[in-house]
Amino acid sequence: MKRVAARLTALFEAERETFPLWLPVALGGGIVSWFLLPWQTQRLGLAVALAGLGLALLVLRRRWPAALVLVMLTGLMAAEWRSARVAHVVLPVRTVATMTARIEATEPRQARDQLRLLLAVEQWDVADPQLPARVRLTLRGAAAERVLATPGLGAGARIRARAMLSPPAGPALPGGYDIARSLWFDGVGATGLIAGDLVLLNAVPAPEGVTAWLAQARLALAARIRAAVAGDAGAVAAVFVTGERGAVSLDAAEAVRNAGLAHLLSISGLHIAVVVGGDILMVRRLLALWPWLALRLPVRTLALGAGAAAGLIYTLLAGGEVPTVRAMLATLIVLIGMVAGREAISLRLLATAAFVILLVRPEVLLEPSFQMSFAAVGAIIALYESPYGKRWLAPQEGGAGWLTQLARGVGVLLVTGLAAELVLSPIALFHFQQSGLYGMAANLLAIPLTTFGIIPALGIGLLGDMIGLGSVSYLPAGWLVEALLQIAATISAWPGAVARLPVMPGLGFGALVAGGLWLMLWQTRIRLAGLPLLVMGVVLAIGRPPADLLISHDGRHVALRDASGDLVMLRPRAGAFLQETWGSGLAAKSSGRTFDSLVGMDCSRDACFGTVRGEDGKGGLKLLATRSRDWLVRADMEPACAAADLVVSERELPEWCQPKWLRLGRHELDTRGAVAIWLARGRILGARDDLGDHPWGGARREAPPV
Repeated sequence: MKRVAARLTALFEAERETFPLWLPVALGGGIVSWFLLPWQTQRLGLAVALAGLGLALLVLRRRWPAALVLVMLTGLMAAEWRSARVAHVVLPVRTVATMTARIEATEPRQARDQLRLLLAVEQWDVADPQLPARVRLTLRGAAAERVLATPGLGAGARIRARAMLSPPAGPALPGGYDIARSLWFDGVGATGLIAGDLVLLNAVPAPEGVTAWLAQARLALAARIRAAVAGDAGAVAAVFVTGERGAVSLDAAEAVRNAGLAHLLSISGLHIAVVVGGDILMVRRLLALWPWLALRLPVRTLALGAGAAAGLIYTLLAGGEVPTVRAMLATLIVLIGMVAGREAISLRLLATAAFVILLVRPEVLLEPSFQMSFAAVGAIIALYESPYGKRWLAPQEGGAGWLTQLARGVGVLLVTGLAAELVLSPIALFHFQQSGLYGMAANLLAIPLTTFGIIPALGIGLLGDMIGLGSVSYLPAGWLVEALLQIAATISAWPGAVARLPVMPGLGFGALVAGGLWLMLWQTRIRLAGLPLLVMGVVLAIGRPPADLLISHDGRHVALRDASGDLVMLRPRAGAFLQETWGSGLAAKSSGRTFDSLVGMDCSRDACFGTVRGEDGKGGLKLLATRSRDWLVRADMEPACAAADLVVSERELPEWCQPKWLRLGRHELDTRGAVAIWLARGRILGARDDLGDHPWGGARREAPPV
């Protein structure tokens, strides 16, 4: 035992320099615990336990273990504080109400023929404390076009409108993305549609302050770029400059996503790095041309300051979205480290950036953009800092020929791309249930094109726009963006370009993350202990079969995975978004069929009754599902309820409707959210089963009796 203890002590002593890297991991562990523990009493109990353990370790002079425990407690408290700081009213039930409101932001979504409005409500037509102060409404079709064409209707305008409001929707399926959680931290208490006409009370006032001016300038600039460059090339060029993605067509966005290039349509690390790095290089070279200045002033520091200023201006111009701000904050930390004489890029600086961001905005830990950004950069840095990376990937001294240097450079790019893809694929599969298999090849072409072609060309276009030549100066950038889209379309069309996986269990994803961090952060052979965690994560990720039956959170839609693995829908008309989300979540596609086509299922306009079976043909159960808003005669419905194993309805089910196993009416689904059922095992899982008292679920009222 003494020999084992001595060996472990020696291993950890050799890793002393890497201990600070685990501080943001501990902080993230506390944040994740706050989101995972459903009840306040559980979170409070964990906080007390962590505080006690941390103090005990301090008394025992175990400084690093105590620091990790206390930082984990800090993460738990930061998440609680952040949630309390943004606390607001969440609409409990669907409501129709009239409001007077001020438009905070407009989001044109031309590709979907929609317009989104973020509204700060000044007054409701009824005095109801359960009506929220901030809502997000959507206009569609002709109504959206009419509002967009209304002079003076934009951010800052006051309007009056009647809206059909709903509580923010939870995940479309268990384990899916929780929109309600995201809207809670954005301060939005309801979503919905505008019913009737929107009345403009006061037009947009003159911009007051830098933020308002930048918002209007951003929309105007995006419109000018799209006018100069036609089609999707113009829409994507506008994304690179302003972050406005609404005009990118659905086909182009899907091709970019399937090719593994979705990160290019969100202004984040790559874009900030190119702008800041290019500005630093240009300013430093220009200042060095003046010998008197170069000999008397710190040219390097001045260039770094100019790069930081350029990055901040770009961040503001791009709308200051969370991924952009996060990337800029991380860049500023790196620049400060460079001014202080530290290594430009290191795991310590990356850990510092992650720690600061999570402390201020703990909820971003659950966002895919945060995970992807830090995972990719961390994996690349860890690769270069490893003994193998230092030996094979670092620049070599000596007079090697240009052909050898070129081959080495291509090899380094391939290895770097492979490392990034290995860490990004599990994250993409967990959040989006799909990952581009040829992302490495696509990025090897797209990133140099973006770095050395598109972004500099757009910079030249902006300079031309300032002197009235925007209609011409943006054209070269448009041609390069068109080449980028052609790369995405070609690679996404290759056979097997997209890997699909049903919704991954949280435990499997957690094991993959833990194993990846263990391999990435340790420097000695102790890192190999992360391999079993990775294997366990892979087994859990691919081992759980997809659900057989899905029920939407409102009970309107039901989908069955048939024998061919395709989705069969209850209703003839179901939204494309829902079918796409469910298809991704089950790694299936819509068959275009309805329950009417199922053998053993008897359907009328009002309801379907019969036996449903999963893909394997086992575990059949009798299902009764309503699909109209008309009343069903009790004499017909009561015996059908009694004969059914499962009853699903968008309405509140009467007490006399008692199936043999489970009933899912409005009340039950308001509590459980969207539901997934595995027929062979009789397992049922609700999207809100583990929500507990987290505030984005809202304090839902009891539905009125039928």
